[in-house]
Amino acid sequence: MKNRFMFNQESGAILEKIYDFISKKPSINLKSLEPNKTALIIIDMINGFCNVGALKSNRVNALIPEIVKLSVKCEESKIQKIAFADSHSLISPEFTSFPEHCLENSNESEVVNDIKTIGGYKLIKKNSTNGFLEPDFQEWLRNNKDINTFIVVGDCTDICINQFAVTLKTHYNRINEKSRIIVPINSVDTYDLEIHNGNLLHVLGLYQMSMNDIEVVKEIIF
Repeated sequence: MKNRFMFNQESGAILEKIYDFISKKPSINLKSLEPNKTALIIIDMINGFCNVGALKSNRVNALIPEIVKLSVKCEESKIQKIAFADSHSLISPEFTSFPEHCLENSNESEVVNDIKTIGGYKLIKKNSTNGFLEPDFQEWLRNNKDINTFIVVGDCTDICINQFAVTLKTHYNRINEKSRIIVPINSVDTYDLEIHNGNLLHVLGLYQMSMNDIEVVKEIIF
């Protein structure tokens, strides 16, 4: 492992290039997507990450207006929607890595009211950071084989969003089927906590997804 000076010097230069690479991503128009082949995936826009509890984040809360607008437009276009919600059992091993949060049947595990009011989504509860693994999502995939384009929004860029998007993409690669996994930068974010710097990890999460053929875009326009 290189010494701290060399690490900081080299990393700083690379981070500037990564930031420029992400900042130049284009926007796409929702109308360019085929509604019957597209789904909106809303990940963890719930009270426990937006409003209350050990992992609430103002950065995540600030995503609500953009996701509300996108959800409304998808509803108007008859694009299917799925909302994942962290919903942990009391014995979740995840609590060795994160503080206890979003227990099943608690207020923390509920979708935030602004998004819940619009509705129109299939709710899928998840007991891990990767919603792709949930049996209800696997069943939905099997029953919706015509859908191959996914708009993924919510939190956190470097954890749940990243894991879901990359796993979904590699699923389609494995079965030799084309897919578009779209992540709009203005509709995803991550949290600040001690050495977990939100600005840094947000950009690195977007970069890692881009390197895995995820279509990172500036925003979805209408």
